[in-house]
Amino acid sequence: DDIQTAWLQELYKVVRLQKPQFLALHLQEVGGKDYMLNMDLVEKFLKTLLWSEEMKDYDRAQVYIDSDFKDTDNFTALGSVFFIHKSLKPIYQYDFKAKKFIIVSGKDFQFGSLDRITTIEKEKFPQNFWPDFKWTRKGYMRTRWIIHDSNFDLVNVHLFHDASNLVAWDSSPSIYCGNRQKALQYIINRITDHRYTLLPFFLFGDFNFRLDTRSLVQTLCSSAEIQTVREDNSNEVERIVCEERDNDHKVLLQIEKKMFEYLNQEVFKENNGRALLKYDKELLAFRETITEEEILFPPSYPYSEDSSKPTQYMNTRCPAWCDRVLMSHSAKDIVHGAGEEAAVVYDNVGLRVCMGDHKPVFLFFNIKA
Repeated sequence: DDIQTAWLQELYKVVRLQKPQFLALHLQEVGGKDYMLNMDLVEKFLKTLLWSEEMKDYDRAQVYIDSDFKDTDNFTALGSVFFIHKSLKPIYQYDFKAKKFIIVSGKDFQFGSLDRITTIEKEKFPQNFWPDFKWTRKGYMRTRWIIHDSNFDLVNVHLFHDASNLVAWDSSPSIYCGNRQKALQYIINRITDHRYTLLPFFLFGDFNFRLDTRSLVQTLCSSAEIQTVREDNSNEVERIVCEERDNDHKVLLQIEKKMFEYLNQEVFKENNGRALLKYDKELLAFRETITEEEILFPPSYPYSEDSSKPTQYMNTRCPAWCDRVLMSHSAKDIVHGAGEEAAVVYDNVGLRVCMGDHKPVFLFFNIKA
């Protein structure tokens, strides 16, 4: 409850500060890990947001929450929420079945199975995508809009995480990086195929992008001795330990499957971690297709879920910029189309309060009328 309250209050702060006429909110893992137990709470949470005093001037809203977890073949746990301010008229949304734009009016709350909803395109990654990995509720959800004569797609994305820090350390780039690259290319292929007119697009959500672990560790521990500890029975790697060669062999870093404990967390916070962006390499393969505003905020994951430690990272994963707003090059023209003097803000939300293990990220810009 405390995290939900903080989450809403921080969102309201952004709304008050930026005053968006159109607000697109993409959610992943709705319901969390215990989604079977928490879906009722998700519905209550979103209705609180929808009918809150802070959002009263948004007279139209479209809410799409994929919460039908019993439909295991299609369940993605994605949620896409859109608020339209009373000052913005008219606005149009695309019907993918009718293949035409329709005017948006009122507030529509879709919760449960979204299979028959024609104003979204939703897909879970195919089960045979990676035969060697667990099939999880990952995929994408697309909507299409016209605002001020600008047509574009908004795509909610959730890609695969690093299941083991040890596997991520094993090669550069890691096998997980290759999986995410394949998944992102799959989404791009789907939203740029010939079924519908090709439009500028924005991709935002949890991409689970990670820093190149092997290269990063070799730099962080350049003056240390890197030791590999193996299990007695299987000889599999159990732990990576980096010890200083002198200074009483102080341990700088320990890595296990679900532990990444680095002695100096400040390296990820100093100057918002900008010195580490050179290890954020997963978008390099897509630079001809998609782009991004300059990152000026610290890694968005994995923050402590202890409300007394809102700025501290957990020692479970290497901090990384998992949460992003990406766009096609044609969409970047929309972002900067209002002129040099128009504000473009790319930042995170709730840096000083506990928001869960991810800090939300937002992009604010003006669309030229």
